[in-house]
Amino acid sequence: MDESSITSFISREFPGVKVVVASQENGAPEVAWGDTFFIHKDDPHDFPFATIVIKDYGDFDKASSLNRPGVFRLNIGVSKKTFDSLFSSQEGFDFGKLDLLMPHPVYGPNHWVCVLNPSNETFRSLRPLLEEAYQISVRRAGRTRR
Repeated sequence: MDESSITSFISREFPGVKVVVASQENGAPEVAWGDTFFIHKDDPHDFPFATIVIKDYGDFDKASSLNRPGVFRLNIGVSKKTFDSLFSSQEGFDFGKLDLLMPHPVYGPNHWVCVLNPSNETFRSLRPLLEEAYQISVRRAGRTRR
């Protein structure tokens, strides 16, 4: 899977998703330019349920070594229950390893998971996690519209 295929899948499978590619034109901070954010259209805070990040964020987020050619990271925000069922701890992960589901190196404590350059097979296993993340976003948007 590449970034374009993942973006197409999420756009096609989840209704009401805004795909935002950070850029100078849309006012994003320079460090985020080129990264992709998947946001439910009704979320008033524009909080993404998944992202694709294509580079390190300085000293803040460099554990994945995303500055390698062709490397990107798909990040997905899941429930605490799902996160805990996947990982008993956040220790012992090689955050630079490709095609491995693991806690996000920075946002794991907030129940974010990630995969660097997922294969087709790994991406198929991520579909339920993307569905859950999307549904969390839908519920959050519904609560804020009341």
